[in-house]
Amino acid sequence: MRWMLLANVAAIIPCAGQGKRMGSKVSKPYIDIGGRPLITYTLDVFQNHPYIDTIIMVVRKEELEYCRENIVNKYSFTKVKAVVTGGKERQDSISLGISLLDKETEWVVVHDGVRPLITKEILARALEKAWKKGSAVVGVPVKDTIKKVNDDLSVSETPERKTLWQVQTPQIFRKDTLLRAYEQASLNNWQVTDDASLVEKLGEKVYMVEGEYTNIKVTTPEDIFFVKEMIRMTK
Repeated sequence: MRWMLLANVAAIIPCAGQGKRMGSKVSKPYIDIGGRPLITYTLDVFQNHPYIDTIIMVVRKEELEYCRENIVNKYSFTKVKAVVTGGKERQDSISLGISLLDKETEWVVVHDGVRPLITKEILARALEKAWKKGSAVVGVPVKDTIKKVNDDLSVSETPERKTLWQVQTPQIFRKDTLLRAYEQASLNNWQVTDDASLVEKLGEKVYMVEGEYTNIKVTTPEDIFFVKEMIRMTK
């Protein structure tokens, strides 16, 4: 797959969420995991992956200098091109990251900074699918039966489980497609929870890539215990 190395790929890593459900004084990306901040495990995968050329981190304003000095410089993440302040919502933060992409960038990988258990194998599979199909979104089939409910919590529908996937990141798109999606989002005031939803609104097909159930987004204290154990097991 040497031809993949010829493409210019940038990763946008949003780390600007407040993480209110965590109940911690330390923001989620900087919580200590095995003697290192959580975000460093995420960045390791992108720093060391041969298909990733540059990284843009989007962080909270009050953590800007801390991230530059105590994450990027301290751990020598040389692929990090920029560390910038995020917007009010995740969507705003990704839009800021897109605005900083080089004109040479052909593909954009968006990955949550607080998904530290992403593996190089998942990333490679997703990149390959994106190059073949034009997009790739990592996810896993749902294990449980899902119910759609009304406002009064009565069940209105039980979708076929085989058609349902739990969406994760990374999500990968051609730069021009993602840029067009965000331009239309701004014009039409689209508010969504992931980048794939914006691309879908353009009428573009988005393709799933099966990832791993361990690729969780750290949201609660229980998630921290899980991540710590998973990292301990791999050492």
